[in-house]
Amino acid sequence: MVGWKIRCGAAAAGLLTVAAGLGVRAGVTGSAAKYAGDALYAVLVYTLVVLVAPRIRPARAAVVAALVSWGVEFFQLTEWPARWSAESGVARLVLGSTFNAPDLLWYAVGAAVCWAVHRCLSEAGGRMRAAREES
Repeated sequence: MVGWKIRCGAAAAGLLTVAAGLGVRAGVTGSAAKYAGDALYAVLVYTLVVLVAPRIRPARAAVVAALVSWGVEFFQLTEWPARWSAESGVARLVLGSTFNAPDLLWYAVGAAVCWAVHRCLSEAGGRMRAAREES
């Protein structure tokens, strides 16, 4: 039962993250939009990790999200993401096209924010379960 609730929460968070990312892309310009998009990319990866593994600890989920995001960024050092992005808007959104070292920091920021929120939610859920068991 708990895994199902966590998966539903992760799915909802993922949809909100996609909406926020598209909103930032449509309504914000310059470096603020780029780096917000990077952080939101890591947030989306985090939500997907929790969706697949609902009992994962927040710190582990944050590390996985950062590593996956960094892996995609380093993959941009090859010719493939740019080639695929030129042919597909979806590939451009998912893979990007060119390596940019500051993106690595913003992926870490996104993963860290998720860690903090997930940890707070986990602790609050634990307190609520303990309170129910006491009564």
